[in-house]
Amino acid sequence: MAGILVFVEQREGQIRKASLEALSEGRRLFQSKGLPVAAVLVGANVQALAASLGEWGAEQVFVADQPDLALYSPEAYAQAVAAAVTQAEPEAVFLAATALGRDLSGRLAAKLRVGCLPDVTALQWEGSTLQAVRPVYSGKALATVHGGQSRPVVVSLRPNVFAADKQPVNPQVVALPTVAVGGGYRVREVVAAQAGELDVAEAEIIVSGGRGLRAPENFSLIRQLAEALGAAVGASRAVVDAGWIDHAHQVGQTGKVVSPTLYVACGISGAIQHLAGMSSSKVIVAINKDPEAPIFKVADYGVVGDLFQVLPALTEEIKKLKS
Repeated sequence: MAGILVFVEQREGQIRKASLEALSEGRRLFQSKGLPVAAVLVGANVQALAASLGEWGAEQVFVADQPDLALYSPEAYAQAVAAAVTQAEPEAVFLAATALGRDLSGRLAAKLRVGCLPDVTALQWEGSTLQAVRPVYSGKALATVHGGQSRPVVVSLRPNVFAADKQPVNPQVVALPTVAVGGGYRVREVVAAQAGELDVAEAEIIVSGGRGLRAPENFSLIRQLAEALGAAVGASRAVVDAGWIDHAHQVGQTGKVVSPTLYVACGISGAIQHLAGMSSSKVIVAINKDPEAPIFKVADYGVVGDLFQVLPALTEEIKKLKS
């Protein structure tokens, strides 16, 4: 019996950082209660990754490794994780709240007929009950929630909020039974982002642009600053809807929810749907010529000025510092 079972997401043989954050947080919480830690890996040719999870404290690793699991299949992945739940009998199942994790967590909770706590930003024990904190009302309030009496409770953890740290152990690797892939639908292909582009969902630094850029060609200013900082490129909904940049870069309630160490908002007014996606950033810098822009209410640092003058100067100064 495990105290915690963590679904570890991998992409093309690389374990997602957000999953290691979830595994580390699960270990911290459940080892403090003297309960064991288990992980589950699903995919094709992932057996070799199982032992590496011991570096992060997984004492037992369940593996569903078969060719037709190379691409994410919602029903098949839920079957595999449910099979691991049956064997491990955990108190809770943790997943990273990535796009895949958000989809899988709800499906898994429905399959197991248990509670689901999505997109949590803090966790603690209240006696023997695991309590979670999650943003509600577009991030304007925080709610403390728990999964009731159902076991296991399914929890998805917001990326870049929890620390990932190593605690090496020698894991026991357990093969899961073969799962059926199909159900009338199947993912045939995943079209990846341009090579070298960072995913805003997991980036430590994000530089985002909004309508203040005036035209799509001016996004080069955002990309130049992002390159100088080693950052991901983000965008507001308005510029994505206008076709200036792909939806994969959109930050906000209808895009990706991010929690980077540094978020630089350039020419973004600060509509509530955008704030809902980035207000949990650790440090927020806003650059806007309108001193009354709502973005300044959440910013740690604000620059009131013309971004067409501020961004090139800032980019050059960062390049000088790095040289």
